[in-house]
Amino acid sequence: MNTQLLRELCQLHGPSGEEGAVKQYILDYVQKHASDWKSEVKVVMGEDLQDCIMLVFGKPRTAVFAHMDTVGFTVRYQDQLVAIGGPEAETGFRLCGQDALGEISCKMRVGDDGHVFYDFPRAIETGTSLVFEQDWRETSDYVQSCYMDNRLGIYAALQLAESLEDGIIAFSCWEEVGGGSVPYLARKIYEEYGVRQALISDITWATEGVEHGKGVAISLRDRSLPRKAFVDKVVQLAIKSGIDWQKEVEASGGSDGRELQESPYPFDWVFIGAAESNVHSPNELVYKKDIQDMIALYRYLMVHL
Repeated sequence: MNTQLLRELCQLHGPSGEEGAVKQYILDYVQKHASDWKSEVKVVMGEDLQDCIMLVFGKPRTAVFAHMDTVGFTVRYQDQLVAIGGPEAETGFRLCGQDALGEISCKMRVGDDGHVFYDFPRAIETGTSLVFEQDWRETSDYVQSCYMDNRLGIYAALQLAESLEDGIIAFSCWEEVGGGSVPYLARKIYEEYGVRQALISDITWATEGVEHGKGVAISLRDRSLPRKAFVDKVVQLAIKSGIDWQKEVEASGGSDGRELQESPYPFDWVFIGAAESNVHSPNELVYKKDIQDMIALYRYLMVHL
């Protein structure tokens, strides 16, 4: 498994609301590699999509959603930090970013009252975003880094693009803070292409029921409840595929699927992603074989759905 692309994605600065650098990386990647893909791709972007991108192939029946943003922190006043999304906070975690005075690499400090601060020789400009500093670790079985969530979802989508003949890949924004971009993506996908079913390429949790090495997880539900008829269809196809997968059932958590379900468009959707440990921390851990199963299942489903 070649992890260079995933490693590069994981080190991009792109907390919610600042997805521009990730967008540009994806556009550069498409420009460089699209000529080697099986089918011609149409890149859809513009002011009406803000920082989102859509890759359209052939006559699409299904859309794949992958969010580009990460959790992080915003500098408040003095040395205070405000969370972006739900990042883990622990004294000693390393953060990085940039303000008008230059590059920043600093440590996090968590007070007795739970408030979060930075330790840096100078004041950092108010409003600056800081993200976890990448510490890439890799063995024969695992990859570990900050921001597998959801750079791994993007990685899987770009691997899918190599062989995709009919479908849409939508790269969305703001997922970690509750969303906001999926409704206008859904409108465009439904009204212009007639597509009404979606797969959510995102990362889930390793739990007592979802284990490393047991295959990609198909989520039957989280905080939201996708339509069972569609979930059952996906599950039956997964069984036929012969690819390793496992069922997930959770009472909490969410994804771009929640926004699809709440949109005014009749989308069916299901979340499919590899499981990770140490969620929303600098130490997110994923089993390599689960990543390979994730990519393989997406390729199979996009042909058969």
